[in-house]
Amino acid sequence: MTIDVESSVHAGKAMELFLSGYNCAQSVFAAFCDLHGMEEKEALRLSSSFGGGMGRLREVCGALSGIFMTAGIVYGYDSPGDKDAKTEHYKRIQELAEAFQERTGTLLCRELLGLEGTGKDSYIPSDRTEAYYQSRPCRELVGLAAAILDAYLAEHHPTEHYPAEPHPAEHHPAEHHPAEPKPVC
Repeated sequence: MTIDVESSVHAGKAMELFLSGYNCAQSVFAAFCDLHGMEEKEALRLSSSFGGGMGRLREVCGALSGIFMTAGIVYGYDSPGDKDAKTEHYKRIQELAEAFQERTGTLLCRELLGLEGTGKDSYIPSDRTEAYYQSRPCRELVGLAAAILDAYLAEHHPTEHYPAEPHPAEHHPAEHHPAEPKPVC
């Protein structure tokens, strides 16, 4: 897989979102709204908990979580008994993680930031100052993450896995009666 941040369709958008104040996970996930179809506000809210290595716990990099969330919408499975689909999806996630780790040396936020041995961070977010942006690799990491996913998407076209319209056989009108309120997740 050839990764090129400069020619990536979504890397620039992800970096722009990060520089405007969104966290790493939000920046990557929302950059792909054109692909996964989620409204930007909803995408930003859904991914907001994953920044700073999951709520500033400094665990898995939020940029990587953004890749995983996008891959889940685009390629994920929704049938708990479909072992083949689960297997294929977990394989995909591990390939994406490997591509990130090959280029960064780790999947962990604390290691990317040089905070090894410090454990979780304060839940209070850092002020986004010029010094903040100068001292963190996060802008580049969100760009890299978006470029990795763009390269993967180019090799594994999403329409093979993510049809725009549900298949008619997947629609079950008998499961919902118009007089009853529609179930909400």
